[in-house]
Amino acid sequence: MNTLENIIVQVTAGMNSDDEAFKAFNKTLADNITLPTDAFVIGVPVSVTKIDYGGNIRRGLTADCRREDGSAHVVALAEVVFPAALEGIRHVAAYRRWLSLDPFPATAEDNTPLKNRQYHKAADGDFDLSKPVELAALSVKERTARCRLPESGRIITLRASDLWDVIPGEIITVQPRKQWRYGGHPYLSGEVQSTRLDVKSLGLVPLGLSDMGIWDPREHYWGEEDEPLEEWAESIIASGSRSMFEMEQVIPGEDGNDSFDDAILKAVDLTGSGKKAEARTILMELCQADLRCLDAHSHLGGLVFDHRPDHAIRHYKAGMRIGELSLGIDFTGVLPEFY
Repeated sequence: MNTLENIIVQVTAGMNSDDEAFKAFNKTLADNITLPTDAFVIGVPVSVTKIDYGGNIRRGLTADCRREDGSAHVVALAEVVFPAALEGIRHVAAYRRWLSLDPFPATAEDNTPLKNRQYHKAADGDFDLSKPVELAALSVKERTARCRLPESGRIITLRASDLWDVIPGEIITVQPRKQWRYGGHPYLSGEVQSTRLDVKSLGLVPLGLSDMGIWDPREHYWGEEDEPLEEWAESIIASGSRSMFEMEQVIPGEDGNDSFDDAILKAVDLTGSGKKAEARTILMELCQADLRCLDAHSHLGGLVFDHRPDHAIRHYKAGMRIGELSLGIDFTGVLPEFY
């Protein structure tokens, strides 16, 4: 895959001025991005219908955007944040880097409280009600599930009577009955035909990995010296030193400047005080905001482990599979059967 620097060199080769470079980037984006496409401007969902260059080098490329209410706006392309899974996103990132901007900016919603976030909503033409539809479950209640369309990423609420066995991150196959809107939000009713775990179809951006140097298991604390090592620990030590990495931790809505603002800790405290329903609500909100919140999957499993271990394992498996995206490895058939 081309690096951003290579893309910049390819686009601007032979250009003698910024004006020519803007024109070249405009053509490159037209060749690599299919419009219209969903995006965000200061956290507000919009549909980008056109990318253009009007000759103003101070403004650069512009984007024609339409909000859900039908209002149209023209903004600098640098103000638009596209989904990470957008085809052609690296060309947008190269353009931003050429402007000396962060190539992959965080969306404005990343710093927005979970309950105040806005999402792209499913439209009437997104479904063929005569055929089964597939939805990615984000958060689940007794009779409703907030879901995302795997291809477009748009949000819809599913109403069904058999959602008690659905796990966030699973793909639900639904035979639809009716689609409607209430309070501006789209709904779909139907019967759940099946569920499956297929994280590759979710279009998630893999969690980042930070190189933490070399780990020597011989220097690790495995218990008191007079205690015999377990067989599994002996095999790890025998395999010798290896590279160590730390996986990115995602906790949506977390305030990095406030160590007490941690939704996971709040859920743990609620669980400890017997308020499991409130804890489950917080954890489901985290999954809805970002399915890559592995802590939420783990704690959701912990909430049901005592009375439904099979259900708990499905929560754990969803988190593990999402984490595997960062490694590029599928451990199916390698780890124990319960995994």
